[in-house]
Amino acid sequence: MSDEFMIKSIIGQKEEGLKMLIDKYSGLLIAVVRRNLGTLSRYEEECVDDVLFSIWTHIESFDPSKNTFKNWICAIAKYKAIDYLRKYKRDFLVVDIETTEMLTEDSGLIECEIQEAIDELLSGLKPEDKEIFIKHYIEQKNVIDISNEMGISTDSIYSRLSRGRKKLRKDRAKNMDRRHDDYEQIRNVK
Repeated sequence: MSDEFMIKSIIGQKEEGLKMLIDKYSGLLIAVVRRNLGTLSRYEEECVDDVLFSIWTHIESFDPSKNTFKNWICAIAKYKAIDYLRKYKRDFLVVDIETTEMLTEDSGLIECEIQEAIDELLSGLKPEDKEIFIKHYIEQKNVIDISNEMGISTDSIYSRLSRGRKKLRKDRAKNMDRRHDDYEQIRNVK
């Protein structure tokens, strides 16, 4: 398939020419747009569509004596992506700053909620077992370090972790049964 036939088909506003363009150069156009859009990847498909539309509507301005068709469409893709950057980057920066401020303000509250959830989850464990769970699963410490810190053998740490997991599963099953019973009572009242 030659570019000349494709160009003539696009000039003649034949869909066949656009299909050939997409088949032959869509990967290249996507790569150029992706490279130039950077963090605005959510606009990639829209930008590629605009590139194809620009090629379709401005095909008469293509001059083979100045450039190859491939380079010409890549230039269109590059400059269309830069236009998108200009258009959407301001919005992206405003949203990003607002999100960052919101996350900073809410991080203390989120940490507090996470700590409450952990305390509630581990409330059925003995204090020493709870400490082992926190060190191993929350603080991501290995069993040897926990053993050295607490003066307990590694075998004992493994046993306590195993028993603790079983206890947590059992407590969770009880809670699920209790919630199911509560649901059934509510359903029967209606």
